[in-house]
Amino acid sequence: MQEARQTSGREQASPTVEKRLKTVVVIPCFNEELTVGRVLQSFKRILPSAELYVFDNNSTDGTAAVARSHGAMVVREKRRGKGFVMQAMFQKVAADVYVMVDGDDTYDVSNVPDAVRMIAEDEADMVAGNRVASPGAKAFRPFHTFGNKLVRWLINKLFRAELKDIMTGYRIMSHSFVKGINITSGGFEVETEMTIKALKYGYVIREIDTPYGERPTGSHSKLNTIRDGISVLRTIFAIFKEYKPMVFFSTVSAILFLISLLSGWVVIDEFIETRWVAHVPLAIFATGTMILSIISFVTGVILDSMNRRFDELYSFVKSKG
Repeated sequence: MQEARQTSGREQASPTVEKRLKTVVVIPCFNEELTVGRVLQSFKRILPSAELYVFDNNSTDGTAAVARSHGAMVVREKRRGKGFVMQAMFQKVAADVYVMVDGDDTYDVSNVPDAVRMIAEDEADMVAGNRVASPGAKAFRPFHTFGNKLVRWLINKLFRAELKDIMTGYRIMSHSFVKGINITSGGFEVETEMTIKALKYGYVIREIDTPYGERPTGSHSKLNTIRDGISVLRTIFAIFKEYKPMVFFSTVSAILFLISLLSGWVVIDEFIETRWVAHVPLAIFATGTMILSIISFVTGVILDSMNRRFDELYSFVKSKG
């Protein structure tokens, strides 16, 4: 079970932490000309020794120029999608502590020194900013609020966690975490994937309450409610199937077994009374669904055994370093 921890912000990180660890700030951006400068200024004030990277996802405005004017190194990622940007971040940047935040200036990052300290002192592998604690009046759209709650409930139930914000874009991560997980998502569902894999592989997650505001006037969200919502649910479905195969296929097996039982009962009752089966198609359907139920259960057993062996191998490789 993951623990949540609330901390207060400080204006500057501990000098000891900054000297001991290489800290980088990585900011995924697509058309954030109006806001990325303020985000970079905040980090230059709060984490003066951190290296600043802006990953430009084919912006058509002046995002890259603004980022360079504020002292950030700009890396272009030609594949469109936040997941692809994060893959590039993790592959191209080497550091001890990674501070990731969206470039839309909606997060209050004054508490980032506390999060960096938690990573430095090995209290957590990932510290996530909890936006739900104190959002602005118009920070979330109504459907997004519903979607966030649904995703949070599903993941907390599946992985027996108590996380408050699954899809936050404000995360502080250790080197071992960044290099230990393999991001495969291409879009906005990437935060969900990161959280699920952190829970699956036993990384320690902490949460800090983070004020979350609405976008400044003239700045527009790149999130498509329906398309990206479906992508997130598809990711949950796929990862649930891959990482919890026994539960997934047992559930499918139980549903098929129930369908077979309900449809087959008519045939069985008919045969007991008349010693004859008149509903042959129904008998074939009931038999077929029962066979599928058995196959699903056996598939779950096999995949669960394979997953356990893979987990042992993953833990061994991670322990070696």
